[in-house]
Amino acid sequence: LKQDNMLAMDGGRSKILSTILTPPNRFDAGGEDLLTNAWAAIRAGLRSDIGARTFDHWLKPVALVGYCETDHAVLLALPSEFMASWVSSHYADRLTHAWRAMLPQVRAVRIESAGENVAGRYSAPVSAASDADVVAHAPEASQFDKRLTFENFVVGQTNIVARNAAIALASGGATMFNPLFIHSQTGQGKTHLLHAIGHAYEAANPSARVLYMSAERFMFDFVSAMRARDTLTFKARLRSADLFMIDDVQFIAGKEATQEEFLHTVDELMTGGRRLVISADRAPHALDGVEGRILSRLTQGLVADIAPADFSLRRAILAAKVASLATANVPEDVIELLAARIVSNVRELEGALNRLLAYAQLNNRPIDTDFAEDVLAEMFRASRRRITIDEIQKRVSEHYKIRQAEMVSARRAREVARPRQVAMYLAKQLTPRSLPEIGRKFGGRDHTTVIHAVRQIERLRGCDTDIDTDVRTLIRQLES
Repeated sequence: LKQDNMLAMDGGRSKILSTILTPPNRFDAGGEDLLTNAWAAIRAGLRSDIGARTFDHWLKPVALVGYCETDHAVLLALPSEFMASWVSSHYADRLTHAWRAMLPQVRAVRIESAGENVAGRYSAPVSAASDADVVAHAPEASQFDKRLTFENFVVGQTNIVARNAAIALASGGATMFNPLFIHSQTGQGKTHLLHAIGHAYEAANPSARVLYMSAERFMFDFVSAMRARDTLTFKARLRSADLFMIDDVQFIAGKEATQEEFLHTVDELMTGGRRLVISADRAPHALDGVEGRILSRLTQGLVADIAPADFSLRRAILAAKVASLATANVPEDVIELLAARIVSNVRELEGALNRLLAYAQLNNRPIDTDFAEDVLAEMFRASRRRITIDEIQKRVSEHYKIRQAEMVSARRAREVARPRQVAMYLAKQLTPRSLPEIGRKFGGRDHTTVIHAVRQIERLRGCDTDIDTDVRTLIRQLES
């Protein structure tokens, strides 16, 4: 049964492709047949893959409503809202990939209940496409996030090389390097740059064929093409791109067949003078499980890293985000607090700001540092770098220009006692150490001495701006 269904799906796809490549004289009839034939082949494949019982219960009732040319979406309908919701949550991705494999011009699949009266937004025919259209227009090519542009990419010392390289490659003019390999830890801006490249390259070259996909999607499409016995269409679609971008290439590690196909794709594109951009969460030489032949290609052009954002860049990113929100009112000291405490990655930094703004709106109260500390306490704890008491003593000694040995000495002179109290306060705030443990690190002092120091600095921060500034500066330095 499975073999018969595969043959039926192959036959359906062949018929569909011949319809695409030879546009019908009657546009409406041709488009309607195209949708119907595609849907029949997809249903046959799904029935084979998931089993007749599951298919008959959930997917057999799915009806094809039509196709919307505005957003290139196929509409499917079920008898009830519950069934529509269940199928959407369990099979939406599978149906979307199946439709895209059959008809590359389909970019989305919508699953709704028949009672929602949505058919009026959809027309039965799907536009007939030429051979060039089928090959050139990958579904992802028009899916660049409009918010992720070069104009919205905040530049600092840690990302300026990657940003400038991306602009140079996206300009469409002559470039000294190809491919461009961008690597960084998660959440530092790799995907933002890839989307920005896509926007800029399409603007500079309106007729260009741009293809952007994740490595995971590359694997899925490749496996789907092999199952459908139609790898030629897959190869043609990728290798016709003027600009090919693949995100998170580390996910092809250990996948031998996928790596072989990826290698051939890279060779074809580079031989043809096409542009190639790859991103990963680590440098090429650290991509364990990736063939040496691929690594040599990836390092042939320019390898640009994005280091973790430093404090000044984190603050600039937050300030830019706040400026883009007309209704947001976030004081400078709160921006500095977030920039100092959320050090893991930019994505979490923006998430913390969004959470703070949402809680302020829901509670109908202004944003200040106390409110931020309360709302983001959990995020602050999760993001906190492991700081040692020795680091604190060293940093405080340097700040106040005293010897670190004074931290554990018996001297009680003000120029030594006050920095020592600041260091104890910071040890209590920034480390998980108990009061007795902190006291022992400061020359064997009693825990009551630590309590006195903490209370003293808390009091002074409220009335002495110099002490408060010193503490803020030291926290920022220690957590950066």
